[in-house]
Amino acid sequence: MSGDLLLGTYLNDHHAAAVAATELARRMAAEQRGSPGSEPLRRLALDLEEDLLVLRGIMAALDIPVRGYKAGAAWVAEKLGRLKLNGRLLRRSPATPVIELDALAMAIAGKAAGWRALLPVSDRDGAVGEHRLRELLARAEDQADRVRDLQGHYAADAFAAA
Repeated sequence: MSGDLLLGTYLNDHHAAAVAATELARRMAAEQRGSPGSEPLRRLALDLEEDLLVLRGIMAALDIPVRGYKAGAAWVAEKLGRLKLNGRLLRRSPATPVIELDALAMAIAGKAAGWRALLPVSDRDGAVGEHRLRELLARAEDQADRVRDLQGHYAADAFAAA
């Protein structure tokens, strides 16, 4: 398998994960509207959406097509992920935001790993420079910090009575 094909597969896998993470963050922001976490979640969702667009731009610059079936499968998986057996039939568990933030933390860590993996091929075909990748890495680290703060807030609420 050629390097270009491997890179295309790799970036499409990251694209699919980014689609799912963006959908999750959007939904969380909508569900938490009016809560103390609402605005940080809304900003995080916007950041993830922007990063998804950046990834698409990098893929386009490298002439790597987005594989819709992977993105579609990720979108469906995010929707199915809402169906959790949490012992509550009619309402969400207080632990649900904590679990969903765990998923976002993993997605952001994966995104950062993806940006790091692109460093050796930075400046290839002018698609993305090392400086830009380092900016994206710093942005992912900031996002991870914000998710950790949110996790602490929601975990304290969810597990206070435990």
